[in-house]
Amino acid sequence: MLKMYKNSTEAIFFFNSGGHTISMNPAAEKIMSIHVLEQLKIGAENALCNVCRGYTSESDLTTCKDCYFTSSNHEDFSSFQVFLETVGKGIVPYAATFHVIDAEKGTRVFILRDLSIQFETQTKLQQNTMMKNIIKAQENERKRISRELHDSVAQELLSAVVDLRALKYMTDDQKVLKKTSESTATLIRLMDDIRNLSVELRPSALDDFGLEAAFRSHFKRLEESFGLNIDFISTIKRTRYESEIETVLYRVCQEAVFNAIKYAQVETVQVHLFEEENSLQLIVKDEGVGFILGAHPVGTGLGLYGMNERAELVLGNVTISSEIDKGTTIHLCVPLDEKREVAI
Repeated sequence: MLKMYKNSTEAIFFFNSGGHTISMNPAAEKIMSIHVLEQLKIGAENALCNVCRGYTSESDLTTCKDCYFTSSNHEDFSSFQVFLETVGKGIVPYAATFHVIDAEKGTRVFILRDLSIQFETQTKLQQNTMMKNIIKAQENERKRISRELHDSVAQELLSAVVDLRALKYMTDDQKVLKKTSESTATLIRLMDDIRNLSVELRPSALDDFGLEAAFRSHFKRLEESFGLNIDFISTIKRTRYESEIETVLYRVCQEAVFNAIKYAQVETVQVHLFEEENSLQLIVKDEGVGFILGAHPVGTGLGLYGMNERAELVLGNVTISSEIDKGTTIHLCVPLDEKREVAI
């Protein structure tokens, strides 16, 4: 028992009925400053208050109301959460127990277990969950607007085009016919823009047919719009994957190719989609102007940040390599397992 007391990673304090420290193990001494240790040993009034930042109650994250150290109801503090100012680590959350072990002498024990790692894990989980919900909401809203543009706005424009074309059978006035023809051409261009915008917001091919079909459709539009040649190779083994994974790969690829169009000054971009070692991988490579890693690239840099954020949501990672005048390679790797794969 003595070895356990001395070697325990949990901080253990023993107090008498007057609040004097009877004993404390090395783990307890390690987290307290010399001044606080001295105050505890002589039983100075409010000595523990020098480092305590409150405990968690049913109504507050941190409170000093009905302090565990002075409360007469010890059963309420058999297991609770407390925050202490420690040496070198700042304010640390602890799982604590504070109760009487010898009623006759009034001896009490205060045991602390560091919850920092659990808190960090919980915070990371909450952040990831929130980010997933945000991105899911964004994609759902993109899908809604995309369908609205395609099914409503584009159809109304098409009806207007049909009506304008019908005017040529209703008049011989050349000025009216010329203006009608110009208006028809303008509406057709607008319809094309709306359809392209609809697809960019959320390609129906991604929802209906999967990654490979969505990529080929996307690259065809880019080649027609920008004159860019995209060398696309796909060796994936399945038609469909989990929707979240497909969305992440599509958005990362979309951002990587757009970056190449805007900044790389190239005519060809290579895109490779494949499976390897139970992971789905995407490589987007160009031989353009490149940039210095760690420096501020042209643009805001938010696109690169967004790639990493999206990848983390599916436990993936993005690796970026670039050299001046040698080009840039973006490599996304997303792990797959039987629980996450969706085969069709």
